[in-house]
Amino acid sequence: MTGTDRLAPVTERAARWQTLVPDAVPPAGPDLMVALDIDGTLLTHDGGLGPEVRSAVADLRDSGTHVVLATGRSVQATVPVARELGLTDGAMVCSNGAVCVRIDPGHELGYEITDVVTFDPGPALRLLREELPDGLFAVEDLGRGYKVTAPFPMGELTGEVEVVPFEELLEAPATRVTLRAPHLSSADFDALVDRIGLHGVGYAVGWTAWLDISPEGVNKASALEMLRGRLDVGDGATVAMGDGGNDLEMLAWAAHGVAMGNAGQHVQAVADAVTGDVHEDGAAVVLRALLER
Repeated sequence: MTGTDRLAPVTERAARWQTLVPDAVPPAGPDLMVALDIDGTLLTHDGGLGPEVRSAVADLRDSGTHVVLATGRSVQATVPVARELGLTDGAMVCSNGAVCVRIDPGHELGYEITDVVTFDPGPALRLLREELPDGLFAVEDLGRGYKVTAPFPMGELTGEVEVVPFEELLEAPATRVTLRAPHLSSADFDALVDRIGLHGVGYAVGWTAWLDISPEGVNKASALEMLRGRLDVGDGATVAMGDGGNDLEMLAWAAHGVAMGNAGQHVQAVADAVTGDVHEDGAAVVLRALLER
């Protein structure tokens, strides 16, 4: 996409995007499932939500399409985004696929946790701490917040954050473990994982110098495939958009996997197409194209 294209109105760019959508992908409606990453895809990394993206998500929701937020965020950090987008029913994939949620405005929390996959965090935590004794470690405390070894920068974690001894992080099964080491690059994290030989877990490198550890075989794609079956959506009737390393499997899984323009080259390489970046309403372009087919 040229610089001129990026400045064109969303509707013009959406009209051109329609030619990129496979014919087998159904039009917007109950036969279609669209999975959307949040940070760097719908929201800018400072939390901004543009009006074009907001309205496109709302129109897709009103068409009856299954709009599924698929994020590394915890449940309590995802629910406010769903509310801001006007998503009042349906499913969400949280914690990189380890937690699935049904949105339920009638529930006292506004949602119900339907599926949880956990793992023993002890072996991975011990190996990582041997390599990075000064790293910040966090274990998700499902539905509440996080247990951490030291405070994380303000705003990076949501919910109740409790500082605990490192050994307490080892005590209970976890949905996700996070290591924060801002002096390491993505390549450094990949090398670290290879060097220490993490086994029985999955991992993804986040954009904020995070390494997320998850249960083996669990990712956004595995959770979305489970939801696709429940919703009785055809395997060729899926679209996904994302920008991060934790979106790789999801983009490969979708019949039409779309990387954001701000995604790294390794993410763009697995996608079927690349839209504009998050500051150029790249997500809105794709959603409008689906609505106008």
